[in-house]
Amino acid sequence: MNNLEKLREAMEKENIDYYIIPSSDSHQSEYVAEHFKGREFISGFTGSAGVLLVGLKEAFLWTDGRYFIQAERELNGSGISLMKMRTPGYPTIEEWIKKNIKSKKTLGFDGRLFSVNQYKGFLDISKENNFSINMDNDLLKNIWEARPELPKSKIFLHGEAYSGKYASEKLQEVRKHMKEKDAKNYIISSLDDIAWLCNIRGNDVKFNPVALSYVLINENYANLYINNAKIDDNTKEKLKNEGFEIYEYDEIEEHVKLIEDRTIIDPNKLNAKIYSCLSSDVKVINEMNITTKLKAIKNEVEIANTEKSQVRDGVAMVKFIKWLKDNLGKEKITEISASKKLTEFRSKGENYKGDSFGTIAGYKEHAAMMHYSATEATDYEIKQEGMFLVDSGGQYLDGTTDITRTFILGNITEEEKRDFTLVLKGHIALSTAKFLKGTTGVNLDILARRPLWNYGIDYKCGTGHGVGYFLNVHEGPQGIRPEGNSTVLKPGMIITNEPGVYKEGKHGIRIENTLLVVKDINSEEFGEFYKFKTISYCPIDLNGVVIEMLTNEERDWLNNYHKIVFEKLSPYLNDEEIEFLKVQTREI
Repeated sequence: MNNLEKLREAMEKENIDYYIIPSSDSHQSEYVAEHFKGREFISGFTGSAGVLLVGLKEAFLWTDGRYFIQAERELNGSGISLMKMRTPGYPTIEEWIKKNIKSKKTLGFDGRLFSVNQYKGFLDISKENNFSINMDNDLLKNIWEARPELPKSKIFLHGEAYSGKYASEKLQEVRKHMKEKDAKNYIISSLDDIAWLCNIRGNDVKFNPVALSYVLINENYANLYINNAKIDDNTKEKLKNEGFEIYEYDEIEEHVKLIEDRTIIDPNKLNAKIYSCLSSDVKVINEMNITTKLKAIKNEVEIANTEKSQVRDGVAMVKFIKWLKDNLGKEKITEISASKKLTEFRSKGENYKGDSFGTIAGYKEHAAMMHYSATEATDYEIKQEGMFLVDSGGQYLDGTTDITRTFILGNITEEEKRDFTLVLKGHIALSTAKFLKGTTGVNLDILARRPLWNYGIDYKCGTGHGVGYFLNVHEGPQGIRPEGNSTVLKPGMIITNEPGVYKEGKHGIRIENTLLVVKDINSEEFGEFYKFKTISYCPIDLNGVVIEMLTNEERDWLNNYHKIVFEKLSPYLNDEEIEFLKVQTREI
């Protein structure tokens, strides 16, 4: 509340009636450096997604279904009202602004933290309601006394043995697309796109190996804007040889002001502040980042390397499961200590560079919070009963992993067993899908939900997301969800399969594997068909399965999957671990 009142005092000084703080940084990143966690600083809500709107007398926080339970707890007593996104009875932030901010009022925000499209949306409403917009004030600058500085860690090269392509080749592909669009310039601000394009990686955002930077590409030059202290001479020389000139991070705005010709931007990624630096005479071409579409299709080297990292990750998972089941009841194990142990097992794998996100380890009803993160105050001791959900992943030089397993630790109820089996049935239905060229994730989402819908159960999130290659664990443009994604699934794309059941106060269940889109049937009469190849290798806890609920085809899939898991992982395990894995992958 103290921070909220300080913000209101700053708002009054600047004649701002309403102020918005999003979760993003200047690059519209999902996960951000500590410097940008202003929404958390003011509200106390620690989830990764949400938008805070503060008025002089009222305040609201919008977040999605992953965080409803968590947000209600963390906002309790704060004076901030929770607004549940995509839920009947709750307006969107745009709808709320349209209804409540009227003539002669001022809406403020830091223009660097909002995309061009978000800014334009607010601008349209302001014109209709006749209120003012002030996007030049970072009001947290003076009230956040211990605000972390912008990160300064060194970047490093991600060599061609891992990337499969030289940065100069990628630059050539981008320029080819620019030429097709008759564009002279292209501004890139999303960090994973820049890391992919330049074959660099960094440590500026926890779990995401990226560095704060911008890129401006012209037909004659390519500029990388980054804190020069982050680049050693060898990296600088390599980047120059690949076609990139190096400038300081904050020089981007002045260089954008000099642009005169047709320019491509991604209006969902470029921030409003940089956009405002473009001359009104410049013809702007709005489209999804060229680099986003290119990096979504993994090349042969990336796919082969990813397979290796997935096997390594599966070995760590099996060692963790064995440790968990062997030691439960013999020593104190908690959600936090289990998470640390899993990281320890992963860290022993070749090419390991860290976790790909903060492990979600939820015991019993904690697992009903989709993105639960244990604290010392909430940390449950795990016992020989109930279910334990662990969603985790690793960053390796040769791949990024993301996997969820729900472990049966003792007696569970008939309802829990049924729900576990329904999640498995949904998981198998999507894993075995065959689909025509041109299919999107929206077309396939129902496959994972149908077994749950038959029992009147649903989950308030998507079913799958793209995964980066030693990059962000959440990567677009592909996704599997009920709405809002028109990206066609193509061979070489990597995507997760993670249906679930979440019952507040009871339990949470999720089974997640990573899938690779591959070619299947090419019919002269009916066209080209694709399918999924599962590339996560880890046993699914058979103690949660009601075998009678599975069809023969579903049993065959599960038995075959477990056979592959054993074949892939057993060469890297000792005799005791192999015997354990045999039991975990037994035929049913």
